[in-house]
Amino acid sequence: MKNNLIFISLLFCVCISCKKNNAEYHSITDKIHDKSKNYHETSISSEAYLQELELIKITEGEHTFLIPERKKQIKSFACTECHSKPLSEMQGSSDSKKAHWDIKLMHADTGVMNCTTCHNGNDMDHLTTITGNKVDFNNSYTLCAQCHTSQFEDWKGGAHGKKVEGWAPPRASMTCVNCHNPHNPSFKTRWPSRFNTQKVKERNEELVH
Repeated sequence: MKNNLIFISLLFCVCISCKKNNAEYHSITDKIHDKSKNYHETSISSEAYLQELELIKITEGEHTFLIPERKKQIKSFACTECHSKPLSEMQGSSDSKKAHWDIKLMHADTGVMNCTTCHNGNDMDHLTTITGNKVDFNNSYTLCAQCHTSQFEDWKGGAHGKKVEGWAPPRASMTCVNCHNPHNPSFKTRWPSRFNTQKVKERNEELVH
């Protein structure tokens, strides 16, 4: 009985100590939940900046947002304007034009990836997954997600990639191909820009003369 009274007393003291000051929390998560109770979403909107842009709405998991319309950005789309036959029939044909000569695939090892890894040889107006499912060019990010799973999850949640026009809602996000060249996705190494005192000196001298 005595032990029970001691336990109850200690429990009461702990509860009182936790509640004695509203500014004290057990964890940062508790604090965030408490501070978020009366939160109302921002009244700022980027809608006015998005009105003239070609955007489409997508839903990935629990996230619904806007992305740029892709097909109108591709100068040579629709592909079937030239690809009138399956790719296997056009390859090696002596009368076929050497199209896409400027594209060099530098994405993965040639033993892992080639053109038909992503391009549907029987329907060039669509892309294809590694399991053979058709993918609309507007949803090309689904191909990237097959290998780049962690980046895709971050992108869905809004942590990876750039936003269109701003961070204020409604959310409009760039897709993979808006920042990365799908045939050569790595960014070139760049040094941070710095204040060039020599150039400033030369400009000032030109102004004097």
